[in-house]
Amino acid sequence: MDTQLLGNHFTDSIFYEIELTAKYCKMLGNQLFEKLNIHDLTIEEFGILDTLQCNPDICQRDLAKIILRDRANTGKLLDGLERKGLVERNLAIRNNRPVKFAKLTNEGKRRTKEITDSIRPHMEVVREKVVSRDLDKVKSLLKELRTILNESLEIQI
Repeated sequence: MDTQLLGNHFTDSIFYEIELTAKYCKMLGNQLFEKLNIHDLTIEEFGILDTLQCNPDICQRDLAKIILRDRANTGKLLDGLERKGLVERNLAIRNNRPVKFAKLTNEGKRRTKEITDSIRPHMEVVREKVVSRDLDKVKSLLKELRTILNESLEIQI
């Protein structure tokens, strides 16, 4: 057994370290949203808005793959964002099949920018404590690990 990857115990493994780090990131995001009085959106909904900002006119299935949610859950999240007037979906035909495409409304673009601008200074405080080169290295290594894990998983989205 490779003790460098798994450790002597699961709690010694890189997987556990990543899981704990993800929990801290989510807690920080929730605290920031609370501190900034962002009560109309969840971190998860904001993640979708930001993903749509980066991927205009993406289909719901591809969005689900990016955010690692099943299509039904992604649809429910999009329903809520649509009710809030932040997202609109259009039906199109792709390969002779109906496909729903999601995109930000003008209000969705405005709200995404507003939230991004308000959380950026808070995130910079964290960034200032870590050398930029090290952050780039960690990000690159995490993407590489995610690619390897994705190849090993049988994700049904």
